[in-house]
Amino acid sequence: MIFAIFLLKYNILYEVTIDGEVIGYITDKNEIEDEINNYIESKDKGVAFRNLEVETEYKPKFVSNKETNREEVLDKIKENISTTYTAYGITIDGNIQTYVSTEEEADKIVNDLQNEYKDKLALDIGVKQIFEKEVIETLDETTAVSKLKSENIDVKVAKLEEEAKQAEESKKEEESSKVVVAVRPISGGTITSRFGERSSIRSSAHTGLDLAAPSGTPIKAAASGTVIFSGTSGSYGKIVKIKCDNGYEMWYAHCSKLYVSVGQRVSAGDKIAAVGSTGNSTGPHLHFEIRKNGKALNPQNFM
Repeated sequence: MIFAIFLLKYNILYEVTIDGEVIGYITDKNEIEDEINNYIESKDKGVAFRNLEVETEYKPKFVSNKETNREEVLDKIKENISTTYTAYGITIDGNIQTYVSTEEEADKIVNDLQNEYKDKLALDIGVKQIFEKEVIETLDETTAVSKLKSENIDVKVAKLEEEAKQAEESKKEEESSKVVVAVRPISGGTITSRFGERSSIRSSAHTGLDLAAPSGTPIKAAASGTVIFSGTSGSYGKIVKIKCDNGYEMWYAHCSKLYVSVGQRVSAGDKIAAVGSTGNSTGPHLHFEIRKNGKALNPQNFM
């Protein structure tokens, strides 16, 4: 009889404490524990795992005039559950460029892009899983691919294509500007002084190639161009200067006779002068010189 009266006056509740601090009362301990465990183990999008950071205790109590606060207890427990978020970063050259939610999406993007660009670009692209305490913003597959292309991959491809184009143009320009000695300026001829040599009869290094030959030996235009000088010029003696179509100049010095005049158009192989020993010369020979923008170049590099 007394126990019955006691039960009427008192309720059996669970006192819930977190790290020793009472946070409320509930009627069903198992129900609360199950809900907390389900929340911790739930596989919500972007969540790697959850962990209850505090010690929670449930003590049965006989209490009077105590109201339960189940929802408040749940909220306070959840406040002490830490969440670690995860996402999959798509890396290019080791740097993460964007994120997607799942490993499957990430692997598909990488494989598709590698196949798409295999003939254009050696693509260093990969996947890196990351973990953060804050929610990681991810993109759907289509948007992620578009972002990767527009902000990185297509930029790389365009740069490579531009570099290849410039390299090709430079190559063509170099080839077009290269002096082609289509015809040896004299038949035979012995090299008596090479480009860059020094001797007692010169005040500086030799600026051309000397080819010894009998006086009167025909001198031919080594390449096509226009005569820009035909006459006598100091130590060169009688000299013909021809400007080639690509801007290079070819000089033929120490001649005995000149057969062309300024402004005349000549073709490779045309007879333009005869070997002599005029100017600063110790014997009949052709001084053959090639210049570009005023700088003397080694003729043997072009012959």
